[in-house]
Amino acid sequence: MSIQSLFEQATIDSHKGSVQSSSFDTESFNQAVMSTYARFSLALERGSGCRVWDTQNREYLDFVAGIATCTLGHAHPALVETVTRQIQKLHHVSNLYYIPEQGDLAKWLVQNSGADRAFFCNSGAEANEAAIKLARKYGHTVLELENPLILTAHASFHGRTLATITATGQPKYQKHFDPLMPGFHYVPYNDVEAVEAAISELDSGDNGVAAILLEPLQGEGGVRPGEIAYFQKLRQICDETGILLIFDEVQVGMGRSGKLWGYEHLGVEPDIFTSAKGLGGGIPIGAMLSKSFCDVFQPGEHASTFGGNPFACAVALTVCQTLEREKILQNVEARGEQLRAGLQAIATKYPQQIAEVRGWGLINGMELQADTQTTAADVVKAAMDEGLLLVPAGPKVVRFVPPLIVTEAEVDQALQVVEKVMAAM
Repeated sequence: MSIQSLFEQATIDSHKGSVQSSSFDTESFNQAVMSTYARFSLALERGSGCRVWDTQNREYLDFVAGIATCTLGHAHPALVETVTRQIQKLHHVSNLYYIPEQGDLAKWLVQNSGADRAFFCNSGAEANEAAIKLARKYGHTVLELENPLILTAHASFHGRTLATITATGQPKYQKHFDPLMPGFHYVPYNDVEAVEAAISELDSGDNGVAAILLEPLQGEGGVRPGEIAYFQKLRQICDETGILLIFDEVQVGMGRSGKLWGYEHLGVEPDIFTSAKGLGGGIPIGAMLSKSFCDVFQPGEHASTFGGNPFACAVALTVCQTLEREKILQNVEARGEQLRAGLQAIATKYPQQIAEVRGWGLINGMELQADTQTTAADVVKAAMDEGLLLVPAGPKVVRFVPPLIVTEAEVDQALQVVEKVMAAM
C-alpha cells in the first residue's frame, strides 16, 4: 500500500468513533492550566497528513504544523510504525549507558552536515543553552577570556529559558524576567559593520567576544532570510579571530528551507549549530552539533536526563531517513516556490494591505503594510474561520509553515483561502 493510501486509511480510521465528538470544556481547562498562551478558541483532537480535526469534527488544513515541527504531518505511517515498535522495545534508559539508537541518529546527523559530534536534549531552548555553555567554556579555556561574550541579533528568538530569552534580541520576551543573564550583546541582523564595531568595542582587558549566535533565517523575528554576503563575511571574521560561529537552526533546519540545513543557503558552515522542532517530527528532541575542535565539554559538565533516549532518537532517525528516502526536500522546494508565487500574486492584487512576501522552502512570511490596521492575528483568525490554520510571526507577519509533505492541491487550497481573507479585509 502506498504512503498516500495509508494516509487515506488512517483518515478513515480516525473518523471512526470520532463522529460523536462533543464540545470541549474550555472553562475547566483554563482553571487547571496556566495562562501562558493566548489560545484561539479551537480544540484539536486528531490529524492525518496535513489535516487536523477539532472536537466538533470540523476539518482544517494545517499550515502551522505545530509551528514548523510536524515535518511529516500527522499520523505518518513511518512514524506510527517506529513509535509502536520502539515503545514495545525500550523507551528510556540513562545516558550512563550506551544507547544504540542515539549513536545511529548522531551518525546520520554528522554524515549529513558539517558537524563532527552531537549532544541530545529535549527542545530548541535546551539545544541553544548547550551551545551557550559550550561557547562560554571555549571562551574561558581556549580564548582565555575572563568574561566571554556572545553576540546575537535584534529581532532574534532563541528560546524561553533565562539564558535563551537573554540571547533573544526582543525586549518583549524579557520584560519582568530581569535580572537577565550577563554576557550578551545585540547587533542589527544582516549588518556586518555593526558586528565589527561590537567586536572592537567589547574587546578590552579580560572581556572579548567568544561567539556569534544567529539564525540563518529569523523565524519569530518576521521570517527574514540572512544575506549571503553578510554570513560569508562573518565566517571570515570568525576564522581570523577564533570567535565561534553558532547557528540556531531550530526552526529553519531539518529540510524546512528546501535544503537539509539553512546554512546551506548561505555558502558557509557554522562551528556549532542547533536543531529541534522538525527533528523529531513532533516528538520532543533537541540537538547541539559541533565541530570537533570546539567540543570542549568533559564528562559531568553538561547533561540531560531525557536527552537522547531510545524512543526520541528512534523517531528522529525515522524522520531523517524518510526525508531522504522519499526525496521530500524536492517537494519542499517545489511547494515553496508555488506558495511564494501564489502569495506574491495576492500581494500584487492587494498592495495596500500586503507589503512583502519572503522566505525559503516551506517557511514563508507575508508581511502586512505597516499603516494598515489589520494585524497578523486578524488574518490568522479569519483564515481559521475558513478552515486554514496559520500562525503570526510578530504583529504584522503571517507565517506559513505546513508539513513538508504538503501537496500541490493543498497549497492551492491555502492560497484560495488567503485570497478570500484578504479580499474580505
